Amino acid sequence: MPLTDLTLAECLALRPDLDEPADLDAFWDRTLRTARAADGTPRFTPVDTGLTQITTYDVAVPGFAGEPVRGWLHLPAGAEGPLGCVVEFLGYGRGRGLPHEQVLWANAGHAHLVMDTRGQGWSTAGGDTPDTVSLNGDVPGFLTRGVDSPDHHYYRRVYTDAVRFVEAARAHPAVDPDRVVVTGHSQGGGISLAVAGLVPGLAGVMPDTPFLCDIRRGALIAGAPPYTEIAEYLSLHRDRTETVLTTLSYVDAALLAARATAPSLFSIAMMDDICPPSTCFAAYHRYGGAKDLRVYEFNGHEGGGGHHRREQLAWVRELFAAPRTTPVPPPRTTPDSPETPPEKRPVHAA
Repeated sequence: MPLTDLTLAECLALRPDLDEPADLDAFWDRTLRTARAADGTPRFTPVDTGLTQITTYDVAVPGFAGEPVRGWLHLPAGAEGPLGCVVEFLGYGRGRGLPHEQVLWANAGHAHLVMDTRGQGWSTAGGDTPDTVSLNGDVPGFLTRGVDSPDHHYYRRVYTDAVRFVEAARAHPAVDPDRVVVTGHSQGGGISLAVAGLVPGLAGVMPDTPFLCDIRRGALIAGAPPYTEIAEYLSLHRDRTETVLTTLSYVDAALLAARATAPSLFSIAMMDDICPPSTCFAAYHRYGGAKDLRVYEFNGHEGGGGHHRREQLAWVRELFAAPRTTPVPPPRTTPDSPETPPEKRPVHAA
C-alpha cells in the first residue's frame, strides 16, 4: 500500500489557507439556537442485553428540528457517582447497531453514549434514525444532499444532532458534565472536531483519521469514496463548483476545529486513500486547543486499530483523573488566526 498523498515531513509543514465563510459563526449560532428551541427532552429506556457488567439504555435525543435521534447509553453496572463520559460518533454508513456491540468505554469504567447517524446504517451496523429531509444529490451518498445551500445540507443536521447529544450527556445524572470527551473514526472523527468547535468546555477530543476536513482538497485528491462523491457530482454539474464548495465550507471540520479549546488526541494514517493525510493534518494544524498526535505511517484508513484504542484508553484515564483547573470558557464569536498554538507534545510515529 503506497503513499497516496504528501510525505509526513510535508504534512507536518503544511499550513493550508482554507476559505472560511464570513458568517460561519453566525450560521451555527442560529442553527443551534433553533434546535434548542424545539420541543422534546431526551429519553433513556433500560434495555436487557444479557450483559451483567454493563447497564444499557435505548436513547432518543431531540436533534435537528427536534427530530428524535437514536443511540445507546452504556454505564458500568453498579458504578457510583457521576462518571466521565465518552460520546462517540460513527463512521460513514454505520448506524448504532445492536446494544451489546460497543461496550469498550463502559468496560473501562466510563459512561459511553453512542449516537446513531441519521439516514445511515446500511453497512456493518444497522441504524434506527431516518433523515426526514428528502434532499438527494445526483450521486449516491450524503455529501451532495442539499449541497445547493448551507441551510439545506445534510451535515448541518448531523452536526446539530451531535451537539444535542453532548448536551444530553452533560445533563444526565450519571455523567459529570465537566468530564465529557467526544470521539469517532473517519466521519465520526470529523463530527467530533466540529462539535469541539461548537461546544465550549469539553474535557477532550479524540478524532481518528478524520473525514470532512479540508473538503475541497479531499474532493481533488482522494482515491476512494466518500470524497469522490463530490468529484462525481461536479463532473455532472460543471457550472456549480463554487456553489457546492461554498456550501461544504460551512461544514468543514478543519474550519470549526480552529474554534476548539479542549485538549485533543489525533490519529492520522499516512497511506489513507479515503481521508488523505494532508486533509487530516489541515484540521490538526488549525486545531485551537492543546493537541497530541499519533501517526501510523504504514496504515490505511483503519489507522491504529486496537493499538490506538490502547493509546486512547490511557489518554482518557489520565484526562479524567486530573483535577479541573480552568473554568469552562465562554462560546467563541470570532475565529482564531490560521496559526495555531505550538504543539504541546511531540509527534509520535507508530
